[in-house]
Amino acid sequence: MGANHNIKRYGEQWPSYRIEHGLAILNKLKYWVVISGGWAWHFMSRQNHKEYKHAHDHKDIDIFVHPKNVAKVMVILQHEGFKKVWTRYDHIPSNENFRRYEKIDWLDSGKQIRVTIDFFESSTVETILVNDWSLVEPKTLLSYYSNIHSSDKCWAVKAAIQLIATGESPVGNALLSKNPLEKV
Repeated sequence: MGANHNIKRYGEQWPSYRIEHGLAILNKLKYWVVISGGWAWHFMSRQNHKEYKHAHDHKDIDIFVHPKNVAKVMVILQHEGFKKVWTRYDHIPSNENFRRYEKIDWLDSGKQIRVTIDFFESSTVETILVNDWSLVEPKTLLSYYSNIHSSDKCWAVKAAIQLIATGESPVGNALLSKNPLEKV
């Protein structure tokens, strides 16, 4: 589970390069993966929303890959310069055959950026389609915050829990990326 947020930092936004680099690889993987975690909440949010750091996590990219698509996804990742990175979770038995891939990119400013993809293999993930993106179904996604994802304090997760509890869909709801300190 994620740590509690420091509300003094609620206005901070993700740097545009973080979003751009994430979208660049996701657009290449789009038709062979199911997006999970913070990027799933990103695509469920209204388009052109503010990229608040506390709304959804963009530190890494979580994807589910159907076993029949693993080879295609691996070819794309290798072609794009991603390398396997070993983690403490690699030797833990799981149904998802977890792997992590990373790529180091350089910005025009000379700053280094790491793009991390957490790769889970599965043929049984419940999905929804939003604006041509295959995403983990919201209730299923929420269930992952007890074992796969850790940012359960993000605004999108909290909003989705409330919306689903009242029978509303979180997809396209402004609450997924709304700063709770801002007045309506």
